[in-house]
Amino acid sequence: MTAPKERPILFSGPMVRALLDGTKAQTRRVVKSRALEWLADAGFGPGFVADPANGLCPYSAPGDRLWVREMHAIVPRTAYAMSEGVQQTLKPGDDHDAAVYAAAWERSRPGRWRPSIHMPRWASRLTLEITEVRVERLQDISEADAMAEGASPCANGVWFDGKPEFAGCDARGAYYSLWEHINGAGSWDANPWVWAVSFRVLERA
Repeated sequence: MTAPKERPILFSGPMVRALLDGTKAQTRRVVKSRALEWLADAGFGPGFVADPANGLCPYSAPGDRLWVREMHAIVPRTAYAMSEGVQQTLKPGDDHDAAVYAAAWERSRPGRWRPSIHMPRWASRLTLEITEVRVERLQDISEADAMAEGASPCANGVWFDGKPEFAGCDARGAYYSLWEHINGAGSWDANPWVWAVSFRVLERA
């Protein structure tokens, strides 16, 4: 049996919190480069591009895994060993280093936070197993899929990360606000092709 492939994937703080609380089971990423060129060809559609047999998806195929990179700090493993509520990952084979995480951090900052792109594999606390990969236009997201992006109900509708700035009367409206915050003004109206990746969380701190 072939071992599943593993690739890193970056998540922002709000989306890491959604993974940890179990509300996030999908992510959308803009289609780029070679795959986008195939989509521009009238002879090939989203189904062809999403088919793992054609090797165009950077996130691989169902059954493969994504390890999450997030904002973090590398600290002495004794620094927070006795601190209640601090999640840390110890570096294997090392008596000194541990990783702590910016998402939900409620103490004074442990030195300088390191950008997610610099997280080493050993420090990752979240591993995802891909269950489905689709290619679609961003604005084709359904209400159910917008909820699966990590939304939760609030008094006046739906929001992400418990924040009014990421709220809407429905999940699609809330997701619009979140997408614009992450990707910049006008990014929703651009309606790009996106990878819609569904997954389940295998490891959670």
